[in-house]
Amino acid sequence: MKAILVNEETKQLYIGEAAEPSIAENELLVNVKATALNRADLLQKRGLYPPPPGASEILGLEMAGVVEKVGTGVKGWQPGDRVFALLPGGGYAQRVAIPADMAMRIPDQFSFEQAAAIPEVFLTAYLNLFVLGGLQAGHTVLIHAGASGVGTAAIQLVREAGATSIITAGTKAKCDTCLELGASVAIDYNAGPFAPAVKDATEGRGVNIIMDFIGASYWQQNLQSLAIDGRLIIIGTMGGSKVSELELGYLLRKRLQVIGTALRSQPLSVKTNLTEQFVQFAMPRFADGRLIPVVDSVLDWDRANEAHEIMEKNQNTGKIILRIN
Repeated sequence: MKAILVNEETKQLYIGEAAEPSIAENELLVNVKATALNRADLLQKRGLYPPPPGASEILGLEMAGVVEKVGTGVKGWQPGDRVFALLPGGGYAQRVAIPADMAMRIPDQFSFEQAAAIPEVFLTAYLNLFVLGGLQAGHTVLIHAGASGVGTAAIQLVREAGATSIITAGTKAKCDTCLELGASVAIDYNAGPFAPAVKDATEGRGVNIIMDFIGASYWQQNLQSLAIDGRLIIIGTMGGSKVSELELGYLLRKRLQVIGTALRSQPLSVKTNLTEQFVQFAMPRFADGRLIPVVDSVLDWDRANEAHEIMEKNQNTGKIILRIN
């Protein structure tokens, strides 16, 4: 089969030949129609984020496509079914094998490109908000990188949980998009520190949960922005990974929790359970339009380098999709 591969010298992407995946009795072989970019792809192609043991070396953490073959132990699926799923790797290819328990049916009204925009970002947001963050109605959540794929998913999930979101983003257009999706307050991080704006927006109380992709450069402001018993969930370290000062007494006084997380490295059993929870919560909402995948752009897979450049420059709002031929 054909797949997008990485030139190890130049780190450029190209379409080449890869081994056909085989399936176990509990798996599905899927003909991939669309995949989506994630920042993990940018790191992996540079050798900074290797796939978990046993996972495909091919880039791609999600896909949408058509079931081509069904494992002997699988029930409820048949060739021709439209499916989308989270992956540990392998999405930038014509075919991929997935555990049947991880497969989700594509809503009738969604294209493959729309469906491919869902798995990684919505499952990441669901894990961090509901499972790790303990999101409840009435909570206030600070979402950094609000216009990113995970950010746009998180805004919608917070809204559907009956909670309030405050976001940070880098342009007025991105802030406006986040407000349209349901954020209550949008802060342009280029205009100055965000902590005073969070304090004003919450009348001094602070937020219950922070979803942070930035890391070290936001550390102090994040702690200042948390309410009593607040939870800081660190998803990425785009702004650095080393904090120069850590005042443990501050954590104790406010009873704060700092949680580090990564979805890709979770055991299959955890991902399966997460998928089941997400399907129950989200699928009715996708069906009636309360939740939507936010697609920035769709490019044919021979333009993968261009797609990566768009993400590297932070030009996207929502997901960048690659159409697989």
